[in-house]
Amino acid sequence: MALGLFLISCSSIPSAQRESSHEEERVPPSRYSIIFIIHGDGNYLYHDSDGNANRADQKTLDAARRVAARNREAEVFIFHQKPVKHTLFLFPRQDGKMYYYRHGRLHAEESYRRHRGETRFEPEVKLYHQFRTKEKSQPLRMFLYYGHEIPEFDGTGYDASHSHRSFTIHNLADGLHRFTHDFTRFDLLVLSTCFNGTPYSISALSPYARTIVASPDNLHLSYFALEPFEWLDIRLRDGEMPEFANNFARQSFEQLKEDIHTTITVAVYDVDRVKGYVHAVDSVYIQALTTLKRERPRFFDYIDCAEDSVYVMSGMSEGVDIFYRPPRFGRSQNKDNHSGWGCREFQ
Repeated sequence: MALGLFLISCSSIPSAQRESSHEEERVPPSRYSIIFIIHGDGNYLYHDSDGNANRADQKTLDAARRVAARNREAEVFIFHQKPVKHTLFLFPRQDGKMYYYRHGRLHAEESYRRHRGETRFEPEVKLYHQFRTKEKSQPLRMFLYYGHEIPEFDGTGYDASHSHRSFTIHNLADGLHRFTHDFTRFDLLVLSTCFNGTPYSISALSPYARTIVASPDNLHLSYFALEPFEWLDIRLRDGEMPEFANNFARQSFEQLKEDIHTTITVAVYDVDRVKGYVHAVDSVYIQALTTLKRERPRFFDYIDCAEDSVYVMSGMSEGVDIFYRPPRFGRSQNKDNHSGWGCREFQ
């Protein structure tokens, strides 16, 4: 009986309550398609300016559900990747949760096991293709990832519950490829993470997105603001994704400025326009990594690419809009601008 109750709890919306195929036929096509991946399997605790404790992933989940509920012309998938919990201290429970909204209504809520499958996002991709509507129209497509820095290499230990598994920017690129089963690229890709506004990361993701918003610096766990995604029918008109991306980056930047005293850097990348620069940097970067593996020197923090002449190349500022404020204190407090690109400092 206990096992039966546990299995029933895996989905809070019975199958009979989900949309039937006849009901789907009567629903107008979606103008927007949004996928959220919210990583919570790690240390996401932070305190706000009033000293209140918050979990970054839970606050983002609540904000994403508001976005889904307030967009009556959108289809929204929210995947929450959670720490593994155990029943009777022995049996691992599902550590993923999907919320599927269509036109402002929650139509499905499914728990799943994240570690099943050969690829990082295989469970999420399967659920996405299982529930999504096959629309003849082409909605504006957006993909948002909220979590810690996605490593460029050697991502072992990214998940606290699955420390043996690796997660890198290439795994994310593979996931994007699998989500884009019958369309070419996402119109907007948001990486609310630290240090992923790098030439290498943008290059890896460029086949799957037209516009990318990311930070080349450290990013506070209060993350990018999701309020601009509410009421998309008012804030976003057809063909104006680059303008919307800039407004989203600007509002996130302004909100972070209110409480954060460290460096704040938010960049918007026009993928087609930055390709020349990121491809040129790739060869330099790979060569440096090859040297690192051979000589095993110390790996330093990220710097503004403009601070190292190796990365200063023609077209560096092409296709990048940057919102930057230096830290209130420290050696960089008098730094007036930022290239919008982050690079590893090799020594």
